[in-house]
Amino acid sequence: MTGTTPGTPSLLRVMNDRAALDLLLEHGPLSRTRIGRLTGLSKPTASQLLARLEAAGLVVASGTAGGRPGPSAQLYGVNPRAAHVAGLDVTPGGIVAAVADLTGEVIGSHELPYAEGTGAVDRVTLALGGAVKDAGLQRSDIHRVVIATPGSFDPRTGALRYADHLPGWHSPTLLEELAAALPMPVEYENDVNLAAVAEQRLGAARGHGDFVLLWNEEGLGAALVLGGRLHRGWTGGAGEVGFLPVPGHPLVRQVTQVNSGGYQELAGVQAVPGMAAALGIGVPPGAAAAQPAGPGAGAAVTPLATPVATAVALLAQAAGHPEGANLLLLRQYATALATGIASLVAVLDPEIVVLSGAVTTAGGDPLRELVEAELADLAPSRPRLVSGTVRDRPVLRGALESALAATRDEVFDTSRR
Repeated sequence: MTGTTPGTPSLLRVMNDRAALDLLLEHGPLSRTRIGRLTGLSKPTASQLLARLEAAGLVVASGTAGGRPGPSAQLYGVNPRAAHVAGLDVTPGGIVAAVADLTGEVIGSHELPYAEGTGAVDRVTLALGGAVKDAGLQRSDIHRVVIATPGSFDPRTGALRYADHLPGWHSPTLLEELAAALPMPVEYENDVNLAAVAEQRLGAARGHGDFVLLWNEEGLGAALVLGGRLHRGWTGGAGEVGFLPVPGHPLVRQVTQVNSGGYQELAGVQAVPGMAAALGIGVPPGAAAAQPAGPGAGAAVTPLATPVATAVALLAQAAGHPEGANLLLLRQYATALATGIASLVAVLDPEIVVLSGAVTTAGGDPLRELVEAELADLAPSRPRLVSGTVRDRPVLRGALESALAATRDEVFDTSRR
């Protein structure tokens, strides 16, 4: 924070400004009187604060509050046009981009399927440009971009690790090329980490400082939030739980070459059809029907890869009729999932574990309850297991939330003005 000294009136003004802006984000448009009550400021001070924020372009008058005797009170809200951010969700199948205003409302989006022969930089700029155009903006209007990818960029080398299946993203100069192509600040984050950001800010993990999110679709991955902050590890690989050696499956060696590990083999999506077949359960008709594709998927649907579609169909069928062979399938798969979660719980001791991704979501409450019961036998502590509640493109939503948090810190700092 610049231009202020602790304890001075200028610092108090900056703190009051930020408190009022956060309240407007939380509650929506408020009257001067209501802002005064929520902040503890007097009416004259609240009036000065609103006048100051309106002059700075951070708040706008947004209608009046009716329904009471006497004159209607003027309402004020955060100016949605004060800043804009973008998020991109990069998967092997393509890129989904979205633009949000300062209040978090998505005002533009664009989907760009993967096309062989186009480079990563071109695909990023095309996807971003499409979302910006859809929002009726120019690229110069975007204050910050957060890009979600599988794996993570090694902070020491800049190389993308743990994502050999992502085409075109392994050039040693890629980050420099993207920085040259994009005029705004750009950040990169693991896709599962951003799903956890979405749950932390908007979903099942709100109010929880220590939690694990287990993602289960094409691969198993985890996000670790400790003390309210993402834990990424030395190379950015914290949470790559698919590589965990686990009981119940032979050791997998040279894991980075085979791009798999014991936990992935034991409890990954490809294990479900084998469990079902051993119990005499057939794959339901229409298993390859359209489903949300990839970690960021939501409203838009495309056919999933056969293993994911098959597992989703089998677990949804079992959860819909949890008896007989279906119940045995859910129990076996719950044991497999709990085996890896128990290792995470023993090391991290989280308050809650959030289950997310299409595969575990398909099992619903019956699967979640069975995993929780198994975990009670396998782990020294008993965190509460909850299902993720951000279902509409959680990775993309997390990218937007991450970009918004940094942008609001900058834009809402009135000491800079």
